Amino acid sequence: MESEQLYHRGYCRNSYNSIASASSDEELLDGAGAIMDFHTTEDDNLLDGDAASPGSNYVMSNGGGAPSTTTHLLDFLEEPIPGVGTYDDFHTIDWVREKCKDRERHRKINSKKKESAWEFTKSLYDAWSGWLVVTLTGLASGALAGLIDIAADWMNDLKEGVCLSAMWFNHEQCCWTSNETTFAERDKCPQWKSWAELILGQAEGPGSYIMNYFMYIYWALSFAFLAVCLVKVFAPYACGSGIPEIKTILSGFIIRGYLGKWTLMIKTITLVLAVASGLSLGKEGPLVHVACCCGNIFSYLFPKYSKNEAKKREVLSAASAAGVSVAFGAPIGGVLFSLEEVSYYFPLKTLWRSFFAALVAAFVLRSINPFGNSRLVLFYVEYHTPWYLFELIPFILLGVFGGLWGAFFIRANIAWCRRRKSTRFGKYPVLEVILVAAITAVVAFPNPYTRQNTSELIKELFTDCGPLESSQLCQYRSQMNGSKAFTDNPNRPAGSGVYAAMWQLCLALIFKIIMTIFTFGLKVPSGLFIPSMAIGAIAGRIVGIAVEQLAYYHHDWFLFKEWCEVGADCITPGLYAMVGAAACLGGVTRMTVSLVVIVFELTGGLEYIVPLMAAVMTSKWVGDAFGRAGIYESHIRLNGYPFLDAKEEFTHTTLARDVMRPRRSDPPLAVLTQDDLSVEELQSVINETSYNGFPVIVSKESQRLVGFALRRDITIAIENARRKQEGIMLNSRVYFTQHAPTLPADSPRPLKLRSILDMSPFTVTDHTPMEIVVDIFRKLGLRQCLVTHNGIVLGIITKKNILEHLEELKQHTEPLATSWYYHKKRYPSSHGSNGRPRSRVHHVQLIRSFQDGWAGGGDDSEEEEEEVEEEGVRLLNGSNL
Repeated sequence: MESEQLYHRGYCRNSYNSIASASSDEELLDGAGAIMDFHTTEDDNLLDGDAASPGSNYVMSNGGGAPSTTTHLLDFLEEPIPGVGTYDDFHTIDWVREKCKDRERHRKINSKKKESAWEFTKSLYDAWSGWLVVTLTGLASGALAGLIDIAADWMNDLKEGVCLSAMWFNHEQCCWTSNETTFAERDKCPQWKSWAELILGQAEGPGSYIMNYFMYIYWALSFAFLAVCLVKVFAPYACGSGIPEIKTILSGFIIRGYLGKWTLMIKTITLVLAVASGLSLGKEGPLVHVACCCGNIFSYLFPKYSKNEAKKREVLSAASAAGVSVAFGAPIGGVLFSLEEVSYYFPLKTLWRSFFAALVAAFVLRSINPFGNSRLVLFYVEYHTPWYLFELIPFILLGVFGGLWGAFFIRANIAWCRRRKSTRFGKYPVLEVILVAAITAVVAFPNPYTRQNTSELIKELFTDCGPLESSQLCQYRSQMNGSKAFTDNPNRPAGSGVYAAMWQLCLALIFKIIMTIFTFGLKVPSGLFIPSMAIGAIAGRIVGIAVEQLAYYHHDWFLFKEWCEVGADCITPGLYAMVGAAACLGGVTRMTVSLVVIVFELTGGLEYIVPLMAAVMTSKWVGDAFGRAGIYESHIRLNGYPFLDAKEEFTHTTLARDVMRPRRSDPPLAVLTQDDLSVEELQSVINETSYNGFPVIVSKESQRLVGFALRRDITIAIENARRKQEGIMLNSRVYFTQHAPTLPADSPRPLKLRSILDMSPFTVTDHTPMEIVVDIFRKLGLRQCLVTHNGIVLGIITKKNILEHLEELKQHTEPLATSWYYHKKRYPSSHGSNGRPRSRVHHVQLIRSFQDGWAGGGDDSEEEEEEVEEEGVRLLNGSNL
């Protein structure tokens, strides 16, 4: 019976897309709270007011026909109504309702599985569908990541030349089989030809340099232009990192098409083009978006997930873990990233499935072996020397640099993105991408550290110098003969190559800092992980070489005397690069635990967790001193997404009545009465207001709360009644009670809407502290709650109201504490100064007054609807379209 009752209430029904709703969920006067309809007789009698007992029959006329009794009336809502309980685009899901739907579905399956072998098979399929969908997601994510890695490397090398023996080989693969390579010039072989050699026939000289320069710029602009055109024409949602939107979607917001098949296809193609263009961006962040697209598409194969938005978000959490797993080759870090950074609801079973999805994705990527080094990532390194206690000082300094860089980058990038939205320059995304790509290519080519792929740069900076390394960073002077040849002496003076590399790295650091600010947010797929790690790795390598030389020339200082003996293996510059990369990425994203684990999995050593933890925590503390929001939260706020961050603390002393709507200057709250409305009056409410839901009260004399009805469900119910039930007219009585009210004999057939009424909406009193209200919204995923005083409805608090209130409070340096007089002496608007209730006719807008127009004026209604439409347009424009 419990399952059947919930089913009749409209919470287990299919999609319905023909109803035009409000343009944005930002007017969140909608949704139901907890669904706990116990259907007790006492409740029915209390809510039905003057209705007779359940056994009574009421004589009515069915549109002028023969009299009939209510026991023979067709209750058309006993059948499922398509669309009830579903959501429109840019609306927020009701987590409580979705979880209740899933529990009822699970109970129904368990109750039937013993009836037949087929029902038992269906129960097994339902139980294993979660593991099947994450397995498919992991397989697809790993395969696409391998494809993107291979294609991006090939197209990146295409800017410099081509392999004549096999066009599909990149530069490194082309020279693998060559017998004519040397140790010093291992990247040169007869099979690989630069564009100057192919066009001019010469490999050296000013003419060949200019030709290679020109071809580098040509290919960079071609790739960037093709990427932005594909995004603009076929899939506007494919631009950007995708992580801010995924965080918002996982919090319960609906963005149709953002995780669709077209977005997946275009994002995969344009991600390769954007990375190959040489822009200061990475593919790791967008890989999370690609994996979530795979998870969303596969979830539609299983009704358990396709018909339940909350269950679908469990799959998306697992998919985000798989995305980080293939992006960094860090399965454990991917699970922790999903838990710490993107997921809003993360039960224990989602943890297991996220782990399994990350495992499958990493296994597939390892099988593809896109880099040819039997590793999951390009810059996998291992260190064989320990770190010493005195090195915590430079590690902490790198953490300070990472925090300062993160704070500076967030403010500068948000300021530029806001300017892009507010000026004419933002109306030309193709021109902006071409301009940034041209500047990047022109400036990057002369410097070898900015010309090469960013992942290859990080690999070179992470790598420790050894006998097999021919990098310019490893050209130390020998103590024996002063030559530039590398010796096995760990403590060695830097040669001219190292000093030249230091200057080039300093210029590369400045270039990366500036270009990353203007690149992140372009209308192409753009990740932030790799550029941030590159900036930190450059700074860390510079600091590491400086400390190494300081230890060599001043080994008798008290800092180095105990650990750095002459000839001892003391400083590892590559370790400083790794710590700097983690610090800068932590300063930008404000990640802690997951970031340390990701970098730990990159290096393969437990020995360096303490330096990483020290640098990451320092960067977070320094960054939080300038602002607690990371880059993703800042972009969420910039785009206007309804996201309540669980990490923020509410420390103010405001009350629910300070935030609820309506305020004193607003029109009265639109409500419905439970049994004295006509269909015409109810349609007037729907047509003349933009609210997505309405509180239902007992009567105009007694304004006590009965429940909450959704605008969408009311419209669907009326349309279905007119199609399926004869006798429903404009003057038909609408009632939300269990039993029909007493009507004259010649009255048309009434319309019963009790089954779409949420009998237990979440309510708080007007004296409830907002700290508790915010916690309720965060932890239960509410869309709205009603504010009452002694059972009388005073107003409503929506998710939008809370976000606006938090934004107002952030603009004040001191908490907004209300006075003692306000708390103790002030009464709600429905009560006078003596504490007694005022006349309730003027407190709540009663639906009976619709013949005379809506109280408060039609102009206010039109202005409110225009604001809703403008907000919906702003939200669309802020979605990186």
